Parts: sequence; structure tokens; C-alpha cells
Amino acid sequence: MLDLRHPLVAVAGALLLTIPWVGVELLGEHPGTTTTVLLTGLAVLGASFLLAWAAETAEEDVPRAFALAVLAVLAVAPEYAVDAFYAWNAGINAGTPAGQEAANLAIANMTGANRILIGLGWSGIALFTVYRVANSANKDPAVADREGLMADSVVLDRGIATEIAFLFFATAWAFFVPFGGGIDAIDTIVLVGIYATYILIIVRAGAETDEQHVGVPAYFQQYGQPYRTMVVLGLFAYSAAMIFTAVEPFAHGLEDLGLQLGIPSFFMIQWIAPLASESPELIVVVYLVNKARSTAGFNALISSKLNQWTLLIGTLAVVYSIALGAYAPLPFDAKQEAEIWLTAAQSFFALSILVNFEISVREALTLLVLFLSQVVIEFLLLKVIPSFPISSHGMLLVFTGIYVVLGTALFVRRRRALGEILRLTRSTARAAISPEHPPPEHAD
Repeated sequence: MLDLRHPLVAVAGALLLTIPWVGVELLGEHPGTTTTVLLTGLAVLGASFLLAWAAETAEEDVPRAFALAVLAVLAVAPEYAVDAFYAWNAGINAGTPAGQEAANLAIANMTGANRILIGLGWSGIALFTVYRVANSANKDPAVADREGLMADSVVLDRGIATEIAFLFFATAWAFFVPFGGGIDAIDTIVLVGIYATYILIIVRAGAETDEQHVGVPAYFQQYGQPYRTMVVLGLFAYSAAMIFTAVEPFAHGLEDLGLQLGIPSFFMIQWIAPLASESPELIVVVYLVNKARSTAGFNALISSKLNQWTLLIGTLAVVYSIALGAYAPLPFDAKQEAEIWLTAAQSFFALSILVNFEISVREALTLLVLFLSQVVIEFLLLKVIPSFPISSHGMLLVFTGIYVVLGTALFVRRRRALGEILRLTRSTARAAISPEHPPPEHAD
């Protein structure tokens, strides 16, 4: 008799969620908008589970941080594809209104995706983690009871120090990007260099903790080599193919549905399309949190933010120049300058929250409320009250100021924690450079 609790049953279930979309792709005849959204949504859901299992299985052979970094890159690959599309169109139509609009859309989509990742991702996962523990018999060691109003916190492992530090470096540089008149070669070199250095350090340092997996990852980890590697690569490849082919029609389907409801197209491209493209990452993190692996979940979220805030920005200028046939910075207008500053400011504030390796319920709610307030106000200014005294550009600068003031106050208050982050990162970097200096040990 078939044991429904067998790990392969779960794998088969995830694969079945993707099969209808595979059939659509093979037949080459796409159904209507609503059906497309349904089928692609199921495919993304199934692929997200396969992707998470592949990353967890890979932790048997590579550093966990590297496995989660690979997961983060694959999960947000559709976002790269969408932004590359707009950057390419900007290049081939350079010097025309259509080219400038495409360049602005590339920036808008990129900044929207980054702010969603923190505003909804970081805050939502923190709230879900605390809620899950409060309403479940299963406890998560990462959730701590704190005295005070909404003070219960998700406590992160100090092994995340390297990710936080490198995201801090990328965020600091991002504030200067608008002053260059566009995303240029210097931005590409610095931001891609930051990410490449981060990957080099986590691979060579290899600071790890022993963690026993259960379910599908534990089953596959029992396989010997080279079969385990084949399984991991197969799951990564299949889930990446599903995500890459399904997320774009999923996002466009949601855009079409939104446009039918009268939502402005620019607003849809900045918010609805990135929300769809970020869905695999959020599904994976919810899965990890549900397994009481909150630290791994936040590590994945921070890795996603780091690669989007470095590789995604850096590669836009490369794609634009290739399409143009010559080197040139990717241009953007004054509103997109403000969008970049706001995105950097939000990242600055979010890092000031995580710098002490905790995020409380009230801090998560602050992130969520500020994000939703900005999006709602911008929608109202575009659609409902376009004649309001403050412009959309002015509103972006106001929220930038709020984030910077709050973040600066927290960093001053937690300056010792920031110092500890930098010390831990320096120790990990020294371990990567010289085996004589072992990396710091962390408790999960």
C-alpha cells in the first residue's frame, strides 16, 4: 500500500502542480487571461517547493549560505528577465520617447521589486513567524518573548552578519547612484563587485552549523554521490525552468486583470508585476518558516535583497549598452531618481532594525505600514486626486526622509550592534582568506 507520508509523494504532488503549465507550453496555445493566471500560479507554487527542497538537500555538500544564495538567485530570476526586457528596449530605442519610457520602467520595476521584498517580505515573514508560534504547539527557537507592547521578536542567527554587512555596503553606494545621471559602469563594477566578494567569502569561509533536516531533503541527503548531486541539479534546473517560463505570463496576466479594473499601467508595472515575480521567493520562505527554520528563511530573504540590490542594478547598464551597440549609462528621469533614493532609504531603515539580529512585531508592522502607506498614497495621487498639493515626486522624497531619520536614530542607538556586525564579517572574511583564522561559530 502506498504510504502517503513518503517524501516522494510530496515531490510527485509538487510536480503535478506544474504539469498543466508544461502541457500548455508544449501545445503552444495559451488559454485566456484568468486560466493563464491560475495555471502559472500553480506552476510557480509547485516549482517553489522543488526549489526549496533542492537548496536544503544541497546543504549536505555546500555551505548553507551559498545554497540559499543560489536559491535566492533562481527564485528572483524572473525579475531579472522583466527588467532586462525593459533595459533592452531602452537601448534599441535610445534617444526616443519610447526609449526613455522603457528606461524609466526598468528602474520602476527594479525599485518596486526591492521595496516589495522588504515591505511585504521581511515584515510579513516576521509577523507570520511570531503568529505561527503563538498559534501552534510547535515552538520555534528563533521566536523570543519580550516585555512590552508587540515586543515579541524573531531572533536571527549571528551567521547572517556577513549578508547584513554586504547589504549595508550596497545600500550606502545606492544613495549615490542618482548623482551619476544614470546607472553607469562604475555602478556596475562596484555593485557586482560587492556581490562577487560576498559569494567568494561565504564559499571559502564555509562557516556552518549542524542541522538535521526532515522530509524530502532528509530523504535525498541519504543518496550517495553522484546521485545526490544529480537530484539537486535536476530539481534546480526543472524548478528554474518552470519559474522562468511561468512567472512572466503570470505577471502579465495579473497586469491585464488590473488594467481591466482601471489601474494605471505604470503603477501595474512597478507593483503588480514585481509582486508576481517575487512570489516564488516568498513561497519558499514561508515553507522554511513553517519548518521552524526562520533563520534560513530570513537568510534567503536577505540574500534575495542583496543580489537584487547589486546584480540586478549592475546588469541593467550592461544590457542597455549591448542593445545600444555602444557603452552608455542607463538614463532615468527625476522621479526615478527619487524612487532609487526611497528604495535605498527603506533598505537603510530595514538594516537598522536587523542590526541587533532581531526584528520585533512592532518593527515589522512599522516596515509594513510605511510601505503600504507609500504605495496607497501614490495610487491616490495618480488615480484619485492628481491635483493634490504634493506631487508624487514630492511624496517619494518625504518618505525617503522618514526612512533616513528613523534609520539614523536606530543606528545611533544600536551602534555597538553595528560594530559587532562588522567584526563578525571581518572574522568571516579573514577565515576565507586564511585558513589559519577559523570563522566564528554561530548557534542556529
